[in-house]
Amino acid sequence: YEYCNYCFELYEYFNAVLINEVDEEGNNVELGGEFILEPNDHFNNLSVNLSLSVVQVPTNMYNKDPDIVNGVYWSEALNKVFVENFEKDPTLIWQYFGSAKGFFRQYPGVKWHPDEHGVIGFDCRNRKWYIQAATSPKDVVILVDVSGSMKGLRLTIARQTVSSILDTLGDDDFFNIIAYNQEIHYVEPCLNGTLVRADRTNKDHFREHLDKLFAKGIGLLGEALSEAFTILNDFNQTGRGSVCSQAIMLVTDGATEMYDDVFEKYNWPERKVRIFPYLIGRESAFADNLKWMACANKGYFSQISTLADVQENVMRYLHVMSRPKVIDHEHDTVWTEAYVDSALNDKGGPSLMTTVAMPVFSTKNETNQGILLGVVGTDIPLQELMKLIPKHMLGIHGYAFAITNNGYILIHPDLRPLVT
Repeated sequence: YEYCNYCFELYEYFNAVLINEVDEEGNNVELGGEFILEPNDHFNNLSVNLSLSVVQVPTNMYNKDPDIVNGVYWSEALNKVFVENFEKDPTLIWQYFGSAKGFFRQYPGVKWHPDEHGVIGFDCRNRKWYIQAATSPKDVVILVDVSGSMKGLRLTIARQTVSSILDTLGDDDFFNIIAYNQEIHYVEPCLNGTLVRADRTNKDHFREHLDKLFAKGIGLLGEALSEAFTILNDFNQTGRGSVCSQAIMLVTDGATEMYDDVFEKYNWPERKVRIFPYLIGRESAFADNLKWMACANKGYFSQISTLADVQENVMRYLHVMSRPKVIDHEHDTVWTEAYVDSALNDKGGPSLMTTVAMPVFSTKNETNQGILLGVVGTDIPLQELMKLIPKHMLGIHGYAFAITNNGYILIHPDLRPLVT
């Protein structure tokens, strides 16, 4: 093990931000190195490397973390696959692998540039293609503790935690947010007792209401849990939502008891609803109760002490939610709705794209509990899909169109990107 760690310390890769960067003495910086980039017409004259991929690591992560370097090391074999794919189908553009650890391998290799603050906020695990491919559709109720003990920094961390959870939800998911102290408060009062689709509009609307939360009183978690179970059960009976995959996210600074009577009434023995407690703050006095809730209900416990801890801790629940797909070997292919990509357009303007993606799971025998390695995907210009339509069969006044399972228009002759 020590030898392996030593090897990883010696192993270097082409970091998308650091390639071709030099220090004050003119030497290549660590994880940079000379990386040949040449303009390519197929990629709108962007300077790319058609022989190698590059690796992007989020700014808030250490780019030589052993888990990152290990994943980058074994995923280097994708270089050959990417090159072969492009040789077989020259119409392909970006191919990539988004790791569950956070790094992003992209082909062809291209240099990334941080913003004016030196930050690259891109995290592949927050992208729609990753979320849709990594997990099955799910129904989620988020419970936020707003009792008096949550005042100050804890409430700030709690808001950020809820916002990060919303980032992990996609158009196939449904959710609601409940704040609780001695009473139950729906963050959006107009949506009592139901769930809404986790599209961008709904998530942004709920985020605005998070700023209106303030802490006071005592926290009665038992009533909040009962309300959450009731919502999920009632929504499940309607046949809407995910039907099978459900979860309660509990954001709190502690629980004085285990509430086993609530779980026995609503969730046992089937345990259809997973519980994911997020303990806010450095204190661990009530951690054991929250850990027990997670273990007794097929969930996962996380403790979040600072704002910097939020994103990585929130992401961990995706591994648990992906286990059924791993165990059942469900390698479903997902297609995103159309989106605008201004980088690759022959006319220099915005271009409509879609992403096709598929989850990647570990095949090792010891992973019978299921391990999600990441998601592989490629971008496809909608104009390429339009070429597949047999226009001669449509008639002079006929046209073809396509919509996603969520009702978004994917292809239509009158679909135009709206740029603001």
